[in-house]
Amino acid sequence: MHDRRRFLQTATCAALLGSAGTARALSVKQAMLSRAIPASGDLIPVIGLGTADTFNVSPGDTAAMEPLAQVLDIFSKEGGFLIDTAPSYGQAEAVVGSLLTRDGGMRDRYFLATKIGAHGRESAMNQVRQSQKLLGSDKLDLIQVHNLIDTRNQLALLRELKQQGVTRYIGITHYTDHAHDELTELVEREKPDFLQVNLSVGARNAEKRLLPACRANGVAVLINRPFQDGSLFRQVKGRPLPALAADIGCTSWAQIFLKFIIGHPAVTAVIPATSKPANMADNALAGFGRQPDAALRERIAALLA
Repeated sequence: MHDRRRFLQTATCAALLGSAGTARALSVKQAMLSRAIPASGDLIPVIGLGTADTFNVSPGDTAAMEPLAQVLDIFSKEGGFLIDTAPSYGQAEAVVGSLLTRDGGMRDRYFLATKIGAHGRESAMNQVRQSQKLLGSDKLDLIQVHNLIDTRNQLALLRELKQQGVTRYIGITHYTDHAHDELTELVEREKPDFLQVNLSVGARNAEKRLLPACRANGVAVLINRPFQDGSLFRQVKGRPLPALAADIGCTSWAQIFLKFIIGHPAVTAVIPATSKPANMADNALAGFGRQPDAALRERIAALLA
């Protein structure tokens, strides 16, 4: 029974992955590319899962939850396990927590990253307690100071929580270019375990000073807004895939955009958000096969110049 179920699950996933993924899904399982977290040496797959907007549904809405359950299943089957969320993402934490309670609980399979976005210690602690409750876990893998809100005080709090075992890692986040100078100074001075920031083929400011600072200071890097809220797809709408796609095993523009990011040596993982199972299957393929070197990344960038 279990073997038949496993075959059916694999075949379903293969159908979503398309012809390129079918052969891999039905053959010996290839591991997704992983990168080391500098603070510990632990490995983490290069494709994570964001939840902003896409997971903001009612946990009691069966019709809205079903595709999200499929997204999570495909994500897991392809080897991903980092899920990034936040209190400010509406119902996202509650949705993630609900999905992880299926089949007796799946918490141990995942690396849960959330955030605090509050002024003052007590407000921040209230958010942490609520995140623990909604995610169904007293111990979180990563808590990040969200968008530089009360950064100095909240980093001090997060260090306390790390010592207490509430979180394994601490970090800071932002999503716009104008914050990069401040983030660079924080990386160099505070040396958090993680930085989460925006980077894409059309928005490369982080490559100037911020990402080199992360490499120099042993800071893991998570990348948000990899598709620039969909604007990259609008730029290439109707355009065939370039010849270079075959060089890195890409069968979609999404994979090209994600591999451009993964190809940067400072990047630990990229966290595209989606509520569509087919898009999750497509995104996951970027974590396999050859990644672009510096020269090929420039060729990709030139396609949208």
